[in-house]
Amino acid sequence: APLHAEQAVKGFTLANGLEVVVIEDHRAPVVVQMVWYRVGAADEPEGKSGIAHYLEHLMFKGTDDLAPGEFSDIVEAQGGSDNAFTSWDYTAYFQRVAADRLDLMMQIESDRMTDLTIAPDLAETELSVIIEERNQRTDTSPGALLSEQMRAAQYLNHPYGLPIIGWRHEMEGLTREDALDFYRRHYAPNNAILVVAGDVTLADVLPLAEQHYGAIQPTGTVVGERKWQSVAPLTETQLITHSDPKVRQPVWSRYYLGYSQRRQPEQALALDVGLEILGGGMTSRLYQSLVEKQQLAITANAYGWTTLHDEGPAVLSASPAPGVSLETLEAALVAEVEKVLAEGFTEEEVRRARNKLAADAIYARDSQAGMANLFGGWLAIGGSVEDLISYPDDVRAVTPEAAIAAVRDVFAPGKHYIESHLLTAEGDL
Repeated sequence: APLHAEQAVKGFTLANGLEVVVIEDHRAPVVVQMVWYRVGAADEPEGKSGIAHYLEHLMFKGTDDLAPGEFSDIVEAQGGSDNAFTSWDYTAYFQRVAADRLDLMMQIESDRMTDLTIAPDLAETELSVIIEERNQRTDTSPGALLSEQMRAAQYLNHPYGLPIIGWRHEMEGLTREDALDFYRRHYAPNNAILVVAGDVTLADVLPLAEQHYGAIQPTGTVVGERKWQSVAPLTETQLITHSDPKVRQPVWSRYYLGYSQRRQPEQALALDVGLEILGGGMTSRLYQSLVEKQQLAITANAYGWTTLHDEGPAVLSASPAPGVSLETLEAALVAEVEKVLAEGFTEEEVRRARNKLAADAIYARDSQAGMANLFGGWLAIGGSVEDLISYPDDVRAVTPEAAIAAVRDVFAPGKHYIESHLLTAEGDL
C-alpha cells in the first residue's frame, strides 16, 4: 500500500530485511538507484578512523564477477553516472541511468553487496589515494583544519568528533583486512535501504528487488548497533585559533550545541526557523546589521546542523570588512544576537522564514537524485517517509514564540561554546 498516495511514494521490506522505497516520477525516462547502508564514520572501531570512507573507495575495486573498475565502466557504457559518499550516519552508493537499465544496475549493485574482492595491491594503492585526498581537502586547507579541530573540541566523547576521512595517523595504519572486516560486519540487506526514484512503479521494482537482492542472506553481527548517543553540553568555553599564510580573509565563528530533528523534532524545526531569520541570507538580521548598515562585515550568517541523528552545532559566523578587527566584529555580532534574544521575532519575519524553508524542502524533491538523497538520508537515520512528506506543513506551523524560544535556549547567556578565529599568518587584520 502507498505510504502517501499523493506523493507516489511506496515501500516494502524483503524477507531478508532490505527496506525498499519507490518514488515515482514519470517526467523523464530516467531512474536513480541508491543503496544506503546504516553505517558511517560514527560507527568505526576505535583507532580505525577513516575505515568507512576507505571501504567506500574499495567497493569499486571488483567482485567475484566484476573486474576492478568494471562497475563504473558498465554504468558509463549505459550512458549513466555513478558515485558514492560517506557521512557520519550512513554510506550511500548510487547510479543514474535510463529507466530500462534498472535491472542491470540492481544486478551489479547486489553483486557487490556480498561478493566484494579486494586485491592486496589495489588495497594499498587505494589507501594512498585517500591519504592524498586528505592532503588536498584537509591538510592544505586552513579552514578545513580549523573546522576539524572545532568538531573534535565540541564532540569530545562522541563519534561526531572523528573526521569522516579519518585522522591521518590512523588512516596510515588501515589494512585490507580492516576493510573486509568492516564490510562483512555492516554490509548486509538487513542493514541497508534501497531507494529507487524515477520513471518506475512499485510493480516494476518489486520483482527486480526480489530477484537481485532477495536471495542475499541477512547477517546478525552488529546490525542495529550504532554508536549514537545524545551529545553532552559543553562544560567550558574554548577559543581555537589557526593562522596560515594561505588565509586571505579572516573568519570568526562560534559553535553552540543545537538540536537534532531525530531527537528533538519540534525544537529543531523551531531552531531552523529562528536561524533563518537570524542569519539565513541577505535579508537576515545579522546580514542587514553587520554588512548593510554598519559595514563591519562582508559576510554574516547563522545556521544549524539539525539533520544529523544526534545533536549538531548551531553556528554563528562572520568575516570582517577590510580594516575591521575580529574583536570589533565579535562585539557587534554579539550585540545583535542579544538584541534578538531580548526583542524576539516579528510575525512577518517568521512567516517569511517558514515559507522559505518549506519551499526549499519542496524544491529538493524536484529531481530524482534529490528525492533519492532526501528520502534515503532521512530513512538511514531512523526517520520515516511521513516525516519528510509532512515537513513543509510542519515547518509552516512553527510559531514566533517557538522560534524565539529555541534560539534563546541555544544562545542563552552562560551557554558554553567553541569559538574559532581563522587568521592570516600576520594575525588579525
